Amino acid sequence: MWMLHQFPLCPFSRKVRLLMGEKGIGYELVRTDPWDAGDDFWAANPAGRVPVLEDRERRIALCDSRAICEYLEETVDKSPLINGTAANRAEIRRLVALFDETLFGDVTMPLLHERMKKRLVMREPPDSRVLREAMKLAHAHLDYLDWLVDNRSWLAGSQMSVADLAAAAHISVADYLGGIDWKGHDSTRGWYYAFKSRPSFRALLAERMDGIRPPEQYADLDG
Repeated sequence: MWMLHQFPLCPFSRKVRLLMGEKGIGYELVRTDPWDAGDDFWAANPAGRVPVLEDRERRIALCDSRAICEYLEETVDKSPLINGTAANRAEIRRLVALFDETLFGDVTMPLLHERMKKRLVMREPPDSRVLREAMKLAHAHLDYLDWLVDNRSWLAGSQMSVADLAAAAHISVADYLGGIDWKGHDSTRGWYYAFKSRPSFRALLAERMDGIRPPEQYADLDG
């Protein structure tokens, strides 16, 4: 059986969990904080990052969320999430890279550093300047998501794809940490609230990071 090493507020782990949920793939969650991981974890991934997806019976250890998603897409013939024409598949991958690199770097990573790592690991107060900049940049990303939602059935085209999963994973972490202001972003808010009502999202909404409580609207499904 698959074992997924992750911690609750890792957006990349959340993306993999959403994909596995949509495809109906069973797995066991293994809580792994990279800043306090043991030798076995470092042996599985020398980069020291989650997620890591393991099947020890088959001696398989997969690292990097995009590589994991691609592997599962290629090996599980159910609910394709990198779909459509070659051009559409390229667009899906472009958006996943945008969310995993730019949205993460501008918004998710600073929020995680200031509101999670500083509190739980470094025992330092957050930098309000960094938080303000991250929330400012979040509006720019939400503007682009508004455009995608207004012009497509799903973010990358006519069907749900791993691009939707990636965006939802990052937004959910930012929302948990109080970094999302939905004012002026009704299109993306509607898409996100519909997406987080899916069965694959329920476990994420129920999970909590020790010592950090999300705002009340985090688990709200009413929009």
